[in-house]
Amino acid sequence: MTTPSHTLNDGYAMPAVGFGTWPLRGDDGHRAILGALNNGYRLIDSAVNYHNEDVTGRAVSEFLSASGVPREEITVQTKLPGRRHDYDLAVRSGYESLERLGLDRIDVMLIHWPNPITNKFRDAWRGLVELRRQGVVRSIGVSNFTPTHLEAIIEDSGVTPAVNQIELHPYFVQTEALAAHERLGVLTQSWTPLGRAAATGDDAAIADAAAAHGVTPAQVVLRWHIQRGAVPLPKSANPERQKANLDVFGFDLTEDEVAAITALHRADGRVFGGDPDSHEEM
Repeated sequence: MTTPSHTLNDGYAMPAVGFGTWPLRGDDGHRAILGALNNGYRLIDSAVNYHNEDVTGRAVSEFLSASGVPREEITVQTKLPGRRHDYDLAVRSGYESLERLGLDRIDVMLIHWPNPITNKFRDAWRGLVELRRQGVVRSIGVSNFTPTHLEAIIEDSGVTPAVNQIELHPYFVQTEALAAHERLGVLTQSWTPLGRAAATGDDAAIADAAAAHGVTPAQVVLRWHIQRGAVPLPKSANPERQKANLDVFGFDLTEDEVAAITALHRADGRVFGGDPDSHEEM
C-alpha cells in the first residue's frame, strides 16, 4: 500500500495520512507504533507532552533496521510544550527531543499550543526557526494556531509554518481555518480526525456514504479529510483498524457526500473545549 504525499511550502514531502500516538506509551505503545509502521504508516506524530518520544524513536529505529526501508521515507514529528516557549528553552527542547527520539534528526517539529495568555508563542516560533537553521529539525510548523496566531508569527519572523495541526472532524469542520491555510500555503493536519463518535455510522450522512462505497464509516470520515486537503492522524492499537484507516485511497466521495458530512458541524463540537484563544497547555 502506497500512501500519496503532500509537498510542504519548504519542499519537504509528507504522507497524506499519519499515525497519531496519543496516549500510547511504554511497551504497549512501542508495539502499536511498530505495528503501524509495519502496516504502512510513514508519518508518526508524537509530542513532548505525550511522554512517548522514546518509544516512538525506538519503534522507528527497530523498523528501519528490520525492514530496510530508507530513513528518508519515514516522517517523525514531535511538538514543543508550552513551558518551553522562551526562545532559548525552545532551542534546548529541540535538542532534548532529538536525544529522546534517538534519531539522526527531527523531521517535523510543531509548537503544541499557542498559549496566548502566556503570549510567548512568537519567541517559541523563532526558536523553531533556529532549530531548522541548525539542522536539528527538517520542517517546522504549529498546532492549534488560529489564523490570527499564524499571521502574528509570520509577521514577526518572516517565516510561514509548513503545517498547522488542528482539531478537525465532522463535528468541528474548521472551514475558515482551512481557507486561511490554503491562502497562506500551510498544510492542515487533523487531530482526533474521527471525532467523538463520527466513525460509528450513527449519522446518516456517514452511514449512507459507507454503504454506497462498500467501506467502513471510519474510512468515509478519513476520506472526507483527504478530499478537503487535510492530513488525518488516526490512532489505533488494533492492527486491522490500523490497516483500514490507511486504506482510504481506493474510492472518492461525491461532492454531495462531502457537503453532507461537513453539514454535521456543531457549535459545541470540540472534543474537550480546547479553544486556542484561551487554552493553556504547559
